[in-house]
Amino acid sequence: MLVIDDSTDDRYWASVERVIEVARAKGRAADGVPLLATLAITHPEWPVRAGAVRLLAEHHAGDPAADTAVAASTHDTVDWVAFTALKVITEYRIRAAVPDLIRISGWPSNFTKPGWARKPVGCGAALTKRALISIFGTRDSAELRVLEDEYFADMRARIETARKRPRRHEDVVLVPGGPAIIGAVEESDAFRMLTDDLSLSAVDVPAFLVDRTTVTNARYREFLEEVGDSGEFDHPDQPEERSHRPAHWHDPRFNAPDQPVVGVDWYDGYAFAKWAGGALPSENQWEKAARGTDGRRFPWGDDWDPARVNYVERAFGENVADLDSLEALLVTVEQGVSPEHPILAADALPAGASPYGVLQTSGNVWELTRTNFYTGEDMDPFFKGRHPLDFMNRKDAFHVLRGGTWTSPPACLTTFYRGKDLITDRHMEVGFRCVYEAAG
Repeated sequence: MLVIDDSTDDRYWASVERVIEVARAKGRAADGVPLLATLAITHPEWPVRAGAVRLLAEHHAGDPAADTAVAASTHDTVDWVAFTALKVITEYRIRAAVPDLIRISGWPSNFTKPGWARKPVGCGAALTKRALISIFGTRDSAELRVLEDEYFADMRARIETARKRPRRHEDVVLVPGGPAIIGAVEESDAFRMLTDDLSLSAVDVPAFLVDRTTVTNARYREFLEEVGDSGEFDHPDQPEERSHRPAHWHDPRFNAPDQPVVGVDWYDGYAFAKWAGGALPSENQWEKAARGTDGRRFPWGDDWDPARVNYVERAFGENVADLDSLEALLVTVEQGVSPEHPILAADALPAGASPYGVLQTSGNVWELTRTNFYTGEDMDPFFKGRHPLDFMNRKDAFHVLRGGTWTSPPACLTTFYRGKDLITDRHMEVGFRCVYEAAG
């Protein structure tokens, strides 16, 4: 493609015209859509992008790829590219652009209602509204509402089907709705694992179902075999070109069918839970499932009992007394060698169950939640296409981990200890379980 000469205004515009003429000659062919779409989306000079948008509509309106590129151009950062896209959408009545247009100005049946409160109108809003009215072919708000419903009927049906996806697991327990004590007021101990954001509160947690055990390798294999690389259940922000296969899938220490799956990140847990008809638990759901309603320190009660939990001393077969001895032991970890049997089966140690019968909410593996560590809100990641180095210091990239793991001392094994992890990390110490809507 020709180079843009920006040494003077005249040369700049002349070279822009030359590029557009070349694009016109090459792009009018039946196979010219990819070329024009690439120019419309990625060319560094906005007049070329705007020209490519116009050419896409002139030569290929009705082609799904061309219409998609034109619709995407309504969100260009330069106003005139977006305006050009809006104008050609109006002219060619490109229906594929409707979802993009309503993101800009809202539903046409609303903004055509008499007396409807309006925000200040600029060029973009005016062009968007005109495009929507052109596509639907009426300004009558009642007619528009019917046409909108018809347009989005299939999409709404798919969303509803996905929302009501049946639960794919029967080994669950009911956690009744009602108040629960969340958090604690703690003092530091010999392991200095105190978190600085703990507080004690009572919260209302609606009823839900939760997996009795963490998700096992056997269950996760079913997910992999059925879903493959389809991406059907992936979070929209999931990194591209990666599979859901666990990082330690071929390590004999971690891949027994009855063991909790590990080596997965938050995106893996999200996709599995969606496939299973549920979700990752919120932090409050997790804590209530582990703790009940009486504010107990451990799932089984207030007193520490090493026989009920898989933690660092059980996994390594050695005693640890403080942070220094803990770290000295942890640095002996060797790939495929030590410790030889770090993780127990997901249904082991039933004496450590929570008041509802949920197993191993203390120890064995940390458990993913859908809660952001810093805000307490559901995770809402937006890091696609970026390397973890770009967001590893961003607070919105860290989710809450709960329950402690096989490398943890007792301080991390309470019902209220809050761990955190980067959304893309895949550790041999981290697994998850799912929650589901309670019937009725």
